[in-house]
Amino acid sequence: QDVEMKNVDSPAAASDVEPTEVKKDADVVTVQDLREHVRQIDKAVSSKEPRFAMRVLRSLPNTRRKLNGNVLRAIINQFYPANADKEAILSFVESPLPGAVEIEPPRSRNAPKTPVPEVDVYIHLLVLLRLLDTNKLEEATECSQQLMNKITAQNRRTLDLIASKCYFYHSRVFELTNKLDLIRGLLHARLRTSTLRNDFEGQAVLINCLLRNYLHYSLYDQADKLVSKSVFPENASNNEWARFLYYLGRIKAARLEYSDAHKHLVQALRKAPQTAAVGFRQTVQKLAIVVELLLGDIPERAIFRQAQLRKALAPYFQLTQAVRLGNLQRFGEVLENFGPQFRSDHTFTLILRLRQNVIKTAIRSIGLSYSRISPKDIARKLGLDSSEDAEFI
Repeated sequence: QDVEMKNVDSPAAASDVEPTEVKKDADVVTVQDLREHVRQIDKAVSSKEPRFAMRVLRSLPNTRRKLNGNVLRAIINQFYPANADKEAILSFVESPLPGAVEIEPPRSRNAPKTPVPEVDVYIHLLVLLRLLDTNKLEEATECSQQLMNKITAQNRRTLDLIASKCYFYHSRVFELTNKLDLIRGLLHARLRTSTLRNDFEGQAVLINCLLRNYLHYSLYDQADKLVSKSVFPENASNNEWARFLYYLGRIKAARLEYSDAHKHLVQALRKAPQTAAVGFRQTVQKLAIVVELLLGDIPERAIFRQAQLRKALAPYFQLTQAVRLGNLQRFGEVLENFGPQFRSDHTFTLILRLRQNVIKTAIRSIGLSYSRISPKDIARKLGLDSSEDAEFI
């Protein structure tokens, strides 16, 4: 009897592949991608063309998802010679799991040379991102401090783009550890340096980091002063413009300048990526709804029906209904039910100001109801001589 042969492409044959082999293959591909990134950065340094480094940084979110200890260890072993710098950066990489097969670096007759500062900073940044993703915040803090020391020791224009990413994640580490106030001096110093060096992307990132720093502690006056004393670079990326306009909207709203605040928030939504950054668009839209209500307008219902925003904006839809109807009791219930969320969204203080708008709407509706009663009926009810007397009253 003939024995049926399994097709190589069949699901049964595919299931025979060990998961560890699939994982190793994925790691090998990631390491190859990172080697290409290093080549692109070297090319940017040698040609003085920032577009090659920009290409690498654009792929950072995708690269970040593929990082693990095995990948980082392989890339560090390939590009760093055996010295103290290599040991320092390896100390932040998790140890390989028992039984894990390490990726062999490509064979070379020559020992690896010390990487150029741009490559060193990029690999260090990847290690920092891995620490953030694994929630090792204490190690991330130390790693980030060492990364800043490397950047501040350099004066290379080819490093500017990569350094701007590092500033953002340095600020993020200290935000997660609730120590943002400790890095304010460093951010100001780097902003002065970036301005003198015409590092536009660095300027934009650092201004946004400082604004976020001030707003984290509700220091609106200092944030407003920073905006007035600094010039946000026109040729900054759209992402940085979107962040800046959002922070500007928050500052203006806190200072009762609702028209300007709404204008900045609408611009932030236009500058933000339309397919990605859903969380950012949700945050901006929440504030825009509250500001629109403070202006006395009612947001369009279509805003609340967008698939990516519907769930996040549900409390704000109930808030809008309470304001539109002038229902003070319902307004109080919305505040009670969603108060913690409004606080985390940084909109609670502004929403408290809406109480006056709710009362005005209620009084207006009462006034409209009474305006429908004719003066003649009022005169008869009150026993007045004529309807003219009732109208005068």
